[in-house]
Amino acid sequence: MLHVVKQYAEDFLSLFFPKVCCACGKHLIAYENLLCTACIYNLPYTNFHLQPDNPVARQFWGRVPLVYACAFLYFHKHTNVQDLIHQLKYKNKPELGHLIGRMYGKVLHELVHSSGTDLLIPVPLHHSRLNERGYNQSNCIAVGLSSVLEIPVSEKYLLRHKATDTQTHKNRFSRFENMTEVFTLEHAHELEGKHILLVDDVVTTGATLEACASMLLTIPGVRVSIVSIAFAH
Repeated sequence: MLHVVKQYAEDFLSLFFPKVCCACGKHLIAYENLLCTACIYNLPYTNFHLQPDNPVARQFWGRVPLVYACAFLYFHKHTNVQDLIHQLKYKNKPELGHLIGRMYGKVLHELVHSSGTDLLIPVPLHHSRLNERGYNQSNCIAVGLSSVLEIPVSEKYLLRHKATDTQTHKNRFSRFENMTEVFTLEHAHELEGKHILLVDDVVTTGATLEACASMLLTIPGVRVSIVSIAFAH
């Protein structure tokens, strides 16, 4: 009965405050949540999890040794995927990260468990950015992944102690230089021998992820993999 009352209340509120798709902006119908069915069906999925030598993995060849690396969606400017990332990062939509994380978790389930992944670590935000935004979008994605993969998430090990300039207009080398000495480790001994899955929102040059992975790989016996929601190519 309570469920029925709640549904009627939501339907009534939607008359005045209609829920819209975070990707295309169209009104959502009953039982759609954050994303409309059409957008979910038409998103540009990469299927990189089926390709060990996919473009994300190749981006890190010779830079940092990874078990696997992949991304869920292709990212292009002026597309629904850009709108999704913008909503997640700047429009107070942490629940969107949870949703996309759950979607990707279903895709990654076999790969992640066959490789013996032990822990999810989101790429951290500096505390100033975290205070401004109110949440870490990469952690939101990791929480969604965790709910499906049943692998724990932790933000206590990898910390960002230095705020960096925006990466948007930097080339690959400048981005890497910008990330030098940005991250620190805490309780590193607890990670010895673990397989860690780094989680981020978008892979562009990979400089941030490379810096994180390099830091984690200083721990004895650690293996690192990478997943992101989108790949800008």
